[in-house]
Amino acid sequence: MTPLSILELVRVTEETDARGALLNARDLARHAERLGYGRIWVAEHHNMIGIASAATSVVLAHIAGGTNTIRIGAGGIMLPNHAPYVIAEQFGTLERLFPGRIDLGLGRAPGTDQMTLRALRRSPEAAEHFPQDVLELQALLAEAGPGQRIQAVPAAGTNVPLWILGSSHFGAMLAAELGLPYAFASHFAPDLLVDALQIYRARFKPSQQLARPYAMVGVNVVAAETDAEARRLATTQQMSFTNMFRGTRGLSQPPIDDIETYWSPAEKAQVMGMLARTIVGSPATVRAGLDALIAETGADELMIVTDVYDHADRLRAIELIAEAAGLKATASGPAAAQAA
Repeated sequence: MTPLSILELVRVTEETDARGALLNARDLARHAERLGYGRIWVAEHHNMIGIASAATSVVLAHIAGGTNTIRIGAGGIMLPNHAPYVIAEQFGTLERLFPGRIDLGLGRAPGTDQMTLRALRRSPEAAEHFPQDVLELQALLAEAGPGQRIQAVPAAGTNVPLWILGSSHFGAMLAAELGLPYAFASHFAPDLLVDALQIYRARFKPSQQLARPYAMVGVNVVAAETDAEARRLATTQQMSFTNMFRGTRGLSQPPIDDIETYWSPAEKAQVMGMLARTIVGSPATVRAGLDALIAETGADELMIVTDVYDHADRLRAIELIAEAAGLKATASGPAAAQAA
């Protein structure tokens, strides 16, 4: 059985405020833990009124405090936005509070627009130092050496497991070179998925953290009792991506009966290109889609994005996905042991 995990978007909807989104995220994590999902991650996004996970480490503490066994992590921290020292302090603190449960996925994109990047007091050129910043962060999380004058307290010695996130060949090559697990964002950038995984596996160098390649694949999955109902629920994400192309990002919108009334043919082509690997349907349809994706990619783990508007519908969706994938309730999943 391939381990299954969740990327939680912490969506603010037209009917919930940021507090509601954060409470829903913790509730979903509890639910996922009982169903046997291996981990739940949240991502760093800035200046987006529809996503409440900008203070990523704070959100993770909130979720971890409401759960017991599921791994909690960043998917990811956009490292060029931060000093590695500060991220080491934050995630080392999380590891001290929730030992053995913290993951740190790292990306080199800003997770925002150029204007907001300036508000963060970072320059676009910061991304050029991403490989060096990853190594610096890794060193700060390791045991402090004799006479080491600068330590990330209380992070030194926690060895929080690092992941490289990516949607291109660059991340695959870096993860392989550093011997780190790799997560590919095919839930919004599907085109290079197979090529990137091939590069990662072919070039992988064993490290102290990881003896062999470990690849996670991100995928949108929307499940309901019937294919038709799942397609209706999926219109929330389709509208969100359409709005992104229009430059009108906003709150998550309730599903509609006919998505063709919402987008133009050109917008549809753009959105469906980004969502090309999305799996939508009943448990039987979802099972077939997951099996096909695993067979094609050889993924060691899948991280699902279930962008469903209503919280109760989303809880039911992850239940149906767990059923389709054959997860065992209350298990924390073998993924934890692999990346720890």
